Amino acid sequence: MGSEGEVINRELSKISDEDLLACSKEELVSRLRKEESDKISALIQRGRLIKEVNKQLQGHLLEIRELKVINQRLQEENVELRDLCCFLDDDRLKVKKLSREWQLFGHHAAKVMREDLGGYLKKLADLERMQDGLVKENLDLKELCLVLEEECVSRSDSSPGGSTELNLPCMVARDLGDGSSSTGSVGSPDQLHLVCSPDD
Repeated sequence: MGSEGEVINRELSKISDEDLLACSKEELVSRLRKEESDKISALIQRGRLIKEVNKQLQGHLLEIRELKVINQRLQEENVELRDLCCFLDDDRLKVKKLSREWQLFGHHAAKVMREDLGGYLKKLADLERMQDGLVKENLDLKELCLVLEEECVSRSDSSPGGSTELNLPCMVARDLGDGSSSTGSVGSPDQLHLVCSPDD
């Protein structure tokens, strides 16, 4: 019986034909049941493993789909960023060109303003010289009017006929000499004629 138990505990594929013939029918049936149970358990275990592997594959496939979506979005963002970089580079070139043009315009405008300023300063200097000449001429004319007025007064005082006829021309000369009258300009021929008219 001990040898028969050892035969039962060994796999059927490893048992020789002599040993199988030496076993009873009950031992063979028991061995077959055990082998069948082991195979069913192995199949169940294999099914579980396949199910687990399929589950992991499904998870990996889902991750792959999500990664594909993320990759597609990143590619679209990359294209948008590339377009934006191209646009910004074009804008930078335009701004650089515009800045260069404004710089040239500023240099030209500054040059023109310097030339115009030089011309204006020259004109201003000429006007100042003309004004100085006019002031000097006005002073000379004023002195001349004072001299003529003094001569008129002295002649009217020395005239035997009285000063009634000579006061009017002298007053006219005095009025025209101080620049307050609007009848004419200082030193005009009419004024000189009025001043000198008593002697004519």
